Amino acid sequence: MNSTAPSKKEQSHQRIVAAAARAMRRSGFKGVSVAEVMKEAGLTHGGFYAHFASRDALLAEALSHASRDSSTLIMNHVGKQAGAGSERFRAYVNAYLSDAQIEACENGCPVAALCSEMRGQAPEVMASSREAIHSLQQLVREVLPAHHDEQASWMVAATLSGALQMARVMGNTPQGRALLASTRAELLARYAD
Repeated sequence: MNSTAPSKKEQSHQRIVAAAARAMRRSGFKGVSVAEVMKEAGLTHGGFYAHFASRDALLAEALSHASRDSSTLIMNHVGKQAGAGSERFRAYVNAYLSDAQIEACENGCPVAALCSEMRGQAPEVMASSREAIHSLQQLVREVLPAHHDEQASWMVAATLSGALQMARVMGNTPQGRALLASTRAELLARYAD
């Protein structure tokens, strides 16, 4: 198989997208400064338009990247846990609603980090937002025991992202951790085999 290494421009583009994906999950859409993203990517602000037509184009691509990135991270965890004998749904719920996720938003699920801000974004960002929500639901569907229907996967996805949003607002406190623990217990009691 003949594969070529990414060009310098492609590497720079990916650094910009990754930096923006972290920034938007950490600070929201409004918290994404082109100048700061370019600085974090190790590039000058002036080079931005060689990569993107607009800030919204960057946000749309960064949101798609964040969705793929967080999905890969959590599914790698699920795979390791399943290899160690844990049920996939149990591993997914425990990873998504782990106490560490309260403060680890910059690498976590973009739906939990940004859902309340998704509505009202530019059309291209809204399209990426809808894709991220569908991706979350599809991952849940993939790990949910087979006897549950598609509506159950939507219910679980909404519960996961909503509980994580609320816990993050409460902070890494006994109340925030308790909210995650009770949500984990309820989801596992209701949907796990």
